Amino acid sequence: MTDEQTVRIALAGGGAFGAKHAAALSRIDGVEVTAVVSSTLESAEKFAEEQGVGRGVASLDDVLAMDDVDAVILATPTPMHAAQTMACLEAGKHVQVEIPLADSLADAEACLAAQERTGLVAMVGHTRRFNPSHQWVRQRIQAGEYAIQQMDVQTYFFRRTNLNALGRPRSWTDHLLWHHAAHTVDLFAYQTGSPIVQANAVQGPIHPELGIAMDMSIQLRAENGAICTLSLSFNNDGPLGTFFRYIGDTGTYIARYDDLVTGKDEPIDVSGVDVSMDGIELQDREFVAAIREGREPNASIAQVMPCYRTLAALEEQLAAASKS
Repeated sequence: MTDEQTVRIALAGGGAFGAKHAAALSRIDGVEVTAVVSSTLESAEKFAEEQGVGRGVASLDDVLAMDDVDAVILATPTPMHAAQTMACLEAGKHVQVEIPLADSLADAEACLAAQERTGLVAMVGHTRRFNPSHQWVRQRIQAGEYAIQQMDVQTYFFRRTNLNALGRPRSWTDHLLWHHAAHTVDLFAYQTGSPIVQANAVQGPIHPELGIAMDMSIQLRAENGAICTLSLSFNNDGPLGTFFRYIGDTGTYIARYDDLVTGKDEPIDVSGVDVSMDGIELQDREFVAAIREGREPNASIAQVMPCYRTLAALEEQLAAASKS
């Protein structure tokens, strides 16, 4: 594919993140959203009309049979991610799947095998790699001006009932380990440039209806000696989202999505770090560029696999602890 060719993308998932991708793709030159698939044909058609993109389609299978689709972005429920990723690849479509790639190591490894077999671009939405705040820190690290001693991370939501980001009932259950911890586990190894060699986890009681732990604590150590402490909760009735504290040899920085401040709460201007302040847009730009250039994208399946291997090891540890 040459730089001049339009990249034709289908969007699967008509929810909150589907809307974010639709908005991001509208700001990228040479991109056309040709089809949208959602939980029903009616909702797909409504989403396509609201977002001013493509056409509503009944199923992902219909999308994969289309000649005017080069690539698919999957913003679907977590339990569907792995099977849909493999279906896209086997159909000859490049694919970007929202985080997490899978909710088991076996499924994640199967996705990697499918990518290696097909040679197509396959990317996972590890957005923290792209947020300007984290890019700013990474640029200092790569310039030799900063070394991480510790990352202290809080991921807090209020999810005592099964609702999505829009406050609507969810047909599946979100997960602290396989979804929310994935952001930090991957970012820690990415920012330190060093593989995780030690990982420990403890969790609180299992929710009687949701069947998941609502609170969790994770400790990580990288090969270079840096450590990470991650606290996660679905019980937090306060500021929501994820706060990253970078404690380094030449300063402390606190990142929250696209904002960055020093340890003394002094704002840092990250507006010039990249072409946009929207992490989802930067992620989508990388996906499109990798397709055009025929190269491996940042946050490719291969690059994020160590994260999922660490999550699987933590899951085994938690399962063993629950039996003892």
